[in-house]
Amino acid sequence: MSKKVKFIDLFAGIGGFHQAIHNEARCVFASEIDEFARKTYRENFKKKSKNLFINNEKHFNRDILIYRNNPKKIEEIPDFNLLCAGFPCQPFSQAGYKRGFEEDKESRGNMFFVIRDIIKYKKPEAVFLENVRHLINHDNGHTFKIIKDIMEKELNYSFLYKTIKASDYGLPQHRPRVFIVCFRNEKTGNSSFKFPKPVKLNKTMSDIMNGNCNKKIGYTLRVGGARSPINDRRNWDGYIVDGKIRRLTVDEGKEMMGFPAYFKFPVNSSQAMKQLGNSVAVKPVKLTAKKIINYLRDLK
Repeated sequence: MSKKVKFIDLFAGIGGFHQAIHNEARCVFASEIDEFARKTYRENFKKKSKNLFINNEKHFNRDILIYRNNPKKIEEIPDFNLLCAGFPCQPFSQAGYKRGFEEDKESRGNMFFVIRDIIKYKKPEAVFLENVRHLINHDNGHTFKIIKDIMEKELNYSFLYKTIKASDYGLPQHRPRVFIVCFRNEKTGNSSFKFPKPVKLNKTMSDIMNGNCNKKIGYTLRVGGARSPINDRRNWDGYIVDGKIRRLTVDEGKEMMGFPAYFKFPVNSSQAMKQLGNSVAVKPVKLTAKKIINYLRDLK
């Protein structure tokens, strides 16, 4: 492995992985289809990762499907050590259609196969994937088994996973997600890699909302259901603060997700909240990525 770890950021959203890892490694390629998310990504990383945006943004891809089963196009992606992807979770979530890999090849459900193709031809040392926890049990575990078998049997990577809550890693938000970590040419049962241990929660929703909040740990930020009645099961942005109903602001949502105060949203507040709901939580990703990078260095 080269001294400076290089990573790619697939299904990048607003750059949660990038924000978490940029101090440890260099991003050499990113892909995101949503134009509003691309705008936010570009705004926040155009100075940190200038290489993504030069040469007509050649390394800031908007159509990941051009790499599907296309070795020639995949070879154009710069070499990298670590592949990161918060691949689309809607088909595997409780709120989605639960169709998983049965969706057609142009849909979100089969996007994992683009990841597989890139891994197959680029052979990175490590892979770091994030998804909703329901992925583990989707279709009675069949979907998860497909992913595991592809990584282990077809691509020859180990396959380690853990359901991680953001609230166990310093953020006052439940947000349970499955983290999958894989290493090339390593057997799963022989791996000594360990996910990071939980850390103390030193910030509550009262701190976030600057008042006495009825919740110590906040709801998971989501895309739908905003402004639902506060007692509605779909509510996630409404809280009782100092005895009054308060709705979450973009800055408060940003803090709950672990983004720094300087992170900018060049979009309206509705888009910003949607983008936060679709993002990865920064702190647990940062701690896990640091473990991965240190593990790779120790292997050398």
